[in-house]
Amino acid sequence: MREAGRLTLLADRQSTDLWVRRVIDYVFNRQNEDGGYTFCQGTESNAQDTYYGLAILDLLGASFPNVERTVEWLQVFVPDSLYSHYYVAKALKLCDKEPNKKLLRKFILSMPIVNGEFGTVDVYAEVASEFLSIFMVIELADMVDVEINRKKIVDWLLSFKNNDGGFGAHEHSNLNSTYHAVASLSKLGYSINSLRDTLEYVRACEKPYGGFTVVPNGATPYMEHIYYGTSTLNLLGERLRYPKQTAELVLKCQNANGGFARSDLGISTFEDTFYAVSVLQTISKQW
Repeated sequence: MREAGRLTLLADRQSTDLWVRRVIDYVFNRQNEDGGYTFCQGTESNAQDTYYGLAILDLLGASFPNVERTVEWLQVFVPDSLYSHYYVAKALKLCDKEPNKKLLRKFILSMPIVNGEFGTVDVYAEVASEFLSIFMVIELADMVDVEINRKKIVDWLLSFKNNDGGFGAHEHSNLNSTYHAVASLSKLGYSINSLRDTLEYVRACEKPYGGFTVVPNGATPYMEHIYYGTSTLNLLGERLRYPKQTAELVLKCQNANGGFARSDLGISTFEDTFYAVSVLQTISKQW
């Protein structure tokens, strides 16, 4: 289903590691009869967890169980928001299936962002950053060949670059926003290697005891911040300064059920598990 070379030397080595087997079991055990996934056993399947469940297995080179049922569940799911459109389309891609392009194109073209029109920028508690929706629209537009006003979007994103090199609304930079801004700019074809002060900002969030904090003077690295920091460095062609400490910090967040939590005291979620596996794979490739 996926290219034969997906099981690289890295994946072969990881297949013998206990933490990897526990992660795969964690995901397998949270697939419902309908083929979808949920991080909380006994609850209904949802698009976000289905995408993250598949993405975790894909990262680890594991086969998708009952993939025909998963595809069927995704194809009958009716997206009602940008987020659900995004997760369904991305999950279908992982299953080597195309999303409903007609439906997706119609939805994307209805969004003002495509034409470089932006509303009020606010960040809500359940949203990772004020630029997450931009990032999703860009990815979906590329997926179904919708033309977007790249210059306007680039200029708009750069208007949120602050004096400290980070990105964020109201002149308050944070790592979440910085990652989504840099990732979006990269997808739009902007030369992100010119963002040297942004690299300095990300480095200021990197901690000698491992991981990243959401702002430079933060004290607690949470899983999403570790992922955003690591991913931003990757985009900028840089490596972690403290890979061993970061790997140890991430592994401390794996719970008895095999999944990873936001911190060493939290509950496991598919999203945090995806972040953790991504970071650990990045570290393995860099060592």
